[in-house]
Amino acid sequence: MPPISPEETPLPPLRPEPARIGALTPLKLPVFRMLWSTWLIANICMWMNDVAAAWMMTTLTTTPIWVALVQSASTLPVFLLGLPSGALADILDRRRWLVATQFWLAGVAIVLCAAVALDVMSAPLLLALTFANGIGLALRWPVFSAIVPELVPRIQLPAALGLNGIAMNASRIIGPLVAGALIASAGTVWVFVLNAVMSVASGFIVLRWRREHTPNPLGREKLISAMRVGVQFVRQSQRMRAVLTRISIFFFHSTALLALLPLLARGLQGGDAGTFTLLLAAMGAGAIVAVLFLPRLRQAYERDQLVLRGTMVQSLATAVMAFAPNVWVAVPAMLFGGAAWITVANSLAVSAQLALPDWVRARGMSMYQMAIMGATAIGAAIWGQVATVSSLQLSLSIAAASGTLLMLAALRYVLDHGTDDDVSPAQVGWSTVPSHKVPDDGRIVINVEYLIDPARAASFHLVMHQTRRTRLSEGAIGWELLHDITQPERYVEQIVDASWTEHLRRFNRATAADLALRERRLAFHMGEDPPVVTRYVVQR
Repeated sequence: MPPISPEETPLPPLRPEPARIGALTPLKLPVFRMLWSTWLIANICMWMNDVAAAWMMTTLTTTPIWVALVQSASTLPVFLLGLPSGALADILDRRRWLVATQFWLAGVAIVLCAAVALDVMSAPLLLALTFANGIGLALRWPVFSAIVPELVPRIQLPAALGLNGIAMNASRIIGPLVAGALIASAGTVWVFVLNAVMSVASGFIVLRWRREHTPNPLGREKLISAMRVGVQFVRQSQRMRAVLTRISIFFFHSTALLALLPLLARGLQGGDAGTFTLLLAAMGAGAIVAVLFLPRLRQAYERDQLVLRGTMVQSLATAVMAFAPNVWVAVPAMLFGGAAWITVANSLAVSAQLALPDWVRARGMSMYQMAIMGATAIGAAIWGQVATVSSLQLSLSIAAASGTLLMLAALRYVLDHGTDDDVSPAQVGWSTVPSHKVPDDGRIVINVEYLIDPARAASFHLVMHQTRRTRLSEGAIGWELLHDITQPERYVEQIVDASWTEHLRRFNRATAADLALRERRLAFHMGEDPPVVTRYVVQR
């Protein structure tokens, strides 16, 4: 009997899971509770910094494009550095990486304190330091996103991500309130001082986590190779492509409201720093209330319906804010806007997490965050420029109308296959040890020979099309299906790996869904013996 090969054992049964999970259930897990508290503190720091920076910019200049660029400077680093930071989070010890990011953010806060205290702050310097703070966010977000599925069972993942949304939006309330109180009573510099202290404290909290890092027996992946495989996985995943398209459209348009909110707050009757804080707090409160109802909403509506309805409510809130005369109109609009924001973001984040196996989770979520931050940075700059050359009202009105129209187009033309594949690691052993010396270098070419009934060839081709996506998503650098001209029943699947080590890594990345697909392939193969597998090394 030849050794079992992953190119070619039955799918392990799924364990029965409880049918209903409450919105707060993951907080019963001590480690998740500790890291969730850290996430809350970290996001309070982020909002304190953003509010202080945005309000400080309005004291340095009243030009809308400069005010909007504060948000661009905060989010652009995540777009630029998201993929390498995600690759490093998949390669390195995630605990140490998370601690390092917290101390980076503390260092930036200290520099901000010094610049304000010495009275050397200017609009360009503020943007530069905001950009440096964004680098810390770029390094932190992918590793935290990858850690969450480690801490909770799969069935609790939507609730855990909803709690992350609560942390984000509670911080949207707490951070601006604390920042606004400090700005009004003691000055902006004390916001940055408190930010630095809390960043250091959250770093020490993470140090208490005794996560055991298990090194890969094949050694660390090279950074460039890890980035290539991450991009390759997302390109081959129909669900990830759909999620990235939708989240980009949503945040490109919804950021118009946040980017221009300081100016909208100033334009309201009696508008000041307190008004700005109140509007942010209202948006956060709306998001928190929505999270508590998300389990019911997920039962009542499909994901695409939640995304579309959330986008429409967000667009309506943006349109109302464009013409709101006072806080009595603006606050309810921000409440509904916050509820819509978390509904769309949570629905798409759950889709992304369920589509990603653990070995590529940080890289996949980094690209998800890159889509958010890239769309946010570009959107903030564009809607700020539209407001500069026209008016706030026109800019927000265009953003509201085009946001809903483009989301409708995306839901219709960028299709999601609509199922949640089981991306848990394959619980089946297989042998890849050759009887000869392991090649030191050179590409590896694998041929898998199938004997297929010609009458079933069309169905076999469909399964092999899915197989191609699987092989490439696992890291193969080439794939082809060859058909023997002289023997119509003979097909040869040819896979190319970059090296023997990468060949072995691809085996270790197999999921339960891959095994299910393998069973479908084998169902087409004729004969008692399994398909013949041969491996070659390309000689240089």
